[in-house]
Amino acid sequence: MTVRVRDLDVELGGRPVLSAVSLTVPAGSWTAVIGPNGTGKSTLLRAVLGLVPSRGGVTVAGADLGALKPRERARIVAYAPQSPSLPAGMTVFDYTLLGRSPYIPHLGREGARDRAVAADVLGRLDLAGLAGRPLEHLSGGERQRVVLARALAQQTSVLLLDEPTTSLDIGHQQQVLELVDQLRLADGLTVVTTIHDLTLAGQYADDLVLLSGGRVAAAGPPAGVLTRAAVAEHFGARVRVEPGPDGRPVLSPERP
Repeated sequence: MTVRVRDLDVELGGRPVLSAVSLTVPAGSWTAVIGPNGTGKSTLLRAVLGLVPSRGGVTVAGADLGALKPRERARIVAYAPQSPSLPAGMTVFDYTLLGRSPYIPHLGREGARDRAVAADVLGRLDLAGLAGRPLEHLSGGERQRVVLARALAQQTSVLLLDEPTTSLDIGHQQQVLELVDQLRLADGLTVVTTIHDLTLAGQYADDLVLLSGGRVAAAGPPAGVLTRAAVAEHFGARVRVEPGPDGRPVLSPERP
């Protein structure tokens, strides 16, 4: 499903955070939102979901997300926050089942289909062996996969991931992003992520959106967005930008 954001404005505490942000994410593609700290990347994802007040429009496959009830919206768009609440004592399976909440009647309980969906997702993410393990006993990489499992259990067509590689070492970063890409291709998911690491963003995403000062400073294929001049201007960093084996940009820091 194609995601379109049109002229999105967000103010928090009377302070403008996002101004006239517009972007289009084609169905089945992966767009990464990048930018310096504090520029509104996480706020953009939260605004798309209606978790913060905003002005402007957000549509998915032509449907106005702002006009939908939260349960209806949760059947279209799934969200994995950067720092999710992982309740102590809850098992991996029960946490994954929370992703089925949009389909469970109020005051009702999960059914056989909900449990089957959760079990299938855990199997696809190589987490079936951890289904009964408490969340607090997981490694960092396992926690990131479990958060992804909950989002996938919603069975939506759009997946929003806020910094899915945060606090992970490079090996686990690659594992998580490869997994997201495999699932995107297998299920035709439309993926929007925020990613702190510019090289990783350029390696995995089809398109990048560079936010700076709460506005879109650049958008398009990675090679056109991740330029030496753009990184210097918006991140205050000196880098060398070279094409990798597949032509995607690889950034290396340069000392003055």
